[in-house]
Amino acid sequence: MTAFRIALRVLRVDRRTRTSAILTGVGVAVATALMLILVSLPGAAQARVDRAAWQELYIGGVGVTEDTPMLLAASEDFYEGHKITRVDVAATGDPSAIDLPAGIERFPAPGEVLMSPALRELSGEVPGSALGERYPGEVVGVLGPEALTHPGQLVVLVGHTEDELAQFAMPVGGFAPAGMVNDVTLDLLAGVGVVVLLVPSLVLVASAARLTASRRERRLAALRLAGATPGQVVGMAAAENAIAAVGGALLGLAVSPLARWAVSHVSWDGGTWQASDFVTSPALTASVVISIPLLVLAAAVFGLWRVVRTPLGAANAQRPKRPHWARLLSVPVAAAAFFAVVANPAVAGGPLVLFGAMGLLIGSSMLVGPWVTAAIGSVFSRMWRRPSVLLAGRRLRHDPKGAYRSSAGVVLAVFTGSMALTLLPSLETLAGSSSPFRDSVLYANAGTEAEAVAERTDAALARYGVGEAAEQVKMVELVVDGAPEPAMVVECDAAARLLRTDMAGACEKEPGVYATGPIRLGDDAGVAMSPGEQATPLPKGTPVHRIRGESDGVDMLLLIDPAALPANAPPSAAAVVAVSSTPETNEVVRTALGRAANGQHIHSVTARLANQQAQLDDLRRVTVIGLAIAALLSGCSAAITTAGSVMDRRRTFGALMAAGTPARVLSRALRTEAAMPALVATIGAGALGVAVGISLFGLISVTPPMVTPWVSAPVVLGVVAALIAASVCAPTLKRVSSEPLSDD
Repeated sequence: MTAFRIALRVLRVDRRTRTSAILTGVGVAVATALMLILVSLPGAAQARVDRAAWQELYIGGVGVTEDTPMLLAASEDFYEGHKITRVDVAATGDPSAIDLPAGIERFPAPGEVLMSPALRELSGEVPGSALGERYPGEVVGVLGPEALTHPGQLVVLVGHTEDELAQFAMPVGGFAPAGMVNDVTLDLLAGVGVVVLLVPSLVLVASAARLTASRRERRLAALRLAGATPGQVVGMAAAENAIAAVGGALLGLAVSPLARWAVSHVSWDGGTWQASDFVTSPALTASVVISIPLLVLAAAVFGLWRVVRTPLGAANAQRPKRPHWARLLSVPVAAAAFFAVVANPAVAGGPLVLFGAMGLLIGSSMLVGPWVTAAIGSVFSRMWRRPSVLLAGRRLRHDPKGAYRSSAGVVLAVFTGSMALTLLPSLETLAGSSSPFRDSVLYANAGTEAEAVAERTDAALARYGVGEAAEQVKMVELVVDGAPEPAMVVECDAAARLLRTDMAGACEKEPGVYATGPIRLGDDAGVAMSPGEQATPLPKGTPVHRIRGESDGVDMLLLIDPAALPANAPPSAAAVVAVSSTPETNEVVRTALGRAANGQHIHSVTARLANQQAQLDDLRRVTVIGLAIAALLSGCSAAITTAGSVMDRRRTFGALMAAGTPARVLSRALRTEAAMPALVATIGAGALGVAVGISLFGLISVTPPMVTPWVSAPVVLGVVAALIAASVCAPTLKRVSSEPLSDD
């Protein structure tokens, strides 16, 4: 009889083996479907940015020479908090010689506009003064889905003459081709997601595969003692696991389209995904579907070494060796490696090395866990006050690896959650704007065209019936003691309207220099109207007036009244056109200024804050989804491991109950032995996660991290998940007590 036929017969006649095979198959199916999603994440992220690569400024093709075929300016626009990507182009020669990205049917001539379907629909629903008239010209077509990051992206491609874009746009060799742009944040999250979710899914598979490990060992050991060769024993175990693993892998492959559909509805950067983003190549799909069952088989075969080498010991369930104290050395070694990488990120080798160092930390916690479990068992055995505590302590000492196995997935989820909840609040502290302009002010860098841009803006505002006017703010350098400091040339009354500063009383004084900090003008003080140019000396006796800034987030402001400028000062090469607005006129003002500025980015504090908030929302959403899946997988693996522990010790529990031990005592002992290692492990994992989060934040900012009480939430949830998983021991124990011991 072949090993495969023996495995089929065992599955037919042994209900517990059949239950184990079903759970193993389900675990493999979950791991396969999840793995197919995880391995598709990097490709999905790249496919997303590849479609929108043309929306980025890219110096390509023939390079920046007189022969560049086009001018291009890329900027962000906003409408009621929704981001609009704006691309302004002008051909410097024959437009037909420019290669067009997929999804763009024509190169827009001057006065022509191409919009995404979502933007075209939106602009048709609101007045032109609020949105549509920002883009000068006639809408002559729509952008195809191949040119959009997501189906609802708001994008516009505007055609201009070469003169209109001459000052602001960049000469480029063409649109950016696919593969030249990437989303660093999305790539990083994809890599973290693979680590965070792959390990719990593999733990789930391993837990299901070991559901009846002791029973299988005894059965195979008996066959080995009866004369079966090591090859036959290994073949029977492999066949038994192969049936469940292969069936589960095929089931996971079958449900993966549904999983891809669900993931494609997760919003990122303002929109969802295209269904084709998560499609993997046949070779990659086949490698996942084949590798996971192979891992299950490898784990099953590797676990038979005791049966093959010492079948008598396996049949008698000899006590395994306790973990050696040397495992404790793995934590300081891994911590030293991680902090060495964090301290020298430029020398260490990049993100992959950093991820590797984090993996060492996680692996060290897995090594230390069984030793800590054995130590807890020793304490329970010596200091017990109730029989349930003594039974739990003996179990933890007897098989610490098996007792800790149920907590392995929970530990990773707690570590990741604590790290994320340390990083996210800290990242929120970095949000904000250092712009000196008020929240209600919209402004654009206009350079030497500031006067013309201001005139066009005023004409548009008058046409729309808005009473505000555009004001020019020149950007210069004030040279004090030989050191240049950025300064603004603006009238005192305009500064009070536009800037975050209190000019009370200063405008009644003699025109001069206004500063929010201490400054002293010496005899060598001067004004450089362009960076790097020679400074023109200020008139002797130019007064300095102290003003008060209205925000701590803004650096020291230096303002110069136009009347205090030297008479022979050259014109400024850098200037800003700014317009005050109200909530009612904000979109109209943005339209007027955006149309006049010919594609220059329209800045505002509120738009910047809204963009930052959208990015933080994306990070929170992805973090919550990832941690929820990790917690679910970890909880399931803990429950399966706990149930398997009861089933593997069926004879022991049956003997205890036959000797008069109440079932409630055994149930309490099972809950204790499942919960206590999880409690200690999750506290340690939470502390480690906080330390790693603080270290990673140090790579981003020198400001102190924000550690909130929420970092303890993963620890609490981990303990709760372990307790819930431990609760399955009661019904499992009840079922064991109802079955005759002769079944074994």
